[in-house]
Amino acid sequence: MQVQPYLFFEGRCEEAITFYRENLGAQVVMMMRFKENPDAGKQGGGEAASGCSLPPGSEDKIMHTAFTIGDSMLMASDGMCSGKPDFKGVSLSLTASDEQQAEKYFNALASGGQVQMPMTQTFFAKRFGMVADRFGVSWMVLGGVEGKPA
Repeated sequence: MQVQPYLFFEGRCEEAITFYRENLGAQVVMMMRFKENPDAGKQGGGEAASGCSLPPGSEDKIMHTAFTIGDSMLMASDGMCSGKPDFKGVSLSLTASDEQQAEKYFNALASGGQVQMPMTQTFFAKRFGMVADRFGVSWMVLGGVEGKPA
């Protein structure tokens, strides 16, 4: 069994994927735009296949994507393209290979985002910090964790 995060970026999915590629080394496994779904050409197909009513001009938005960051698979979509992503009540935990890498990831995620807890040393990691990135996704970044291979 697997549990994988599914993130709804509400119209900013492609921008988020590019950001995660450049800053976290994300690799896209697959991507489908709303116009590429098998029912897109049928009457009402765009809405029926996506399960939602999309704003006009959303056919190039991402219906579904899967991407990896390190060994983890994440999935995402532009959702209903409302322009208002809401990631309350959940954080993604990113464990870096070392303290320097943790600082690099944290600083990249903080660029255009909001630091919730600055990087610091804790009893469980040499470096730990919390940040909401520019898309509103909350991250807990760790580095120098005892018992974790470098």
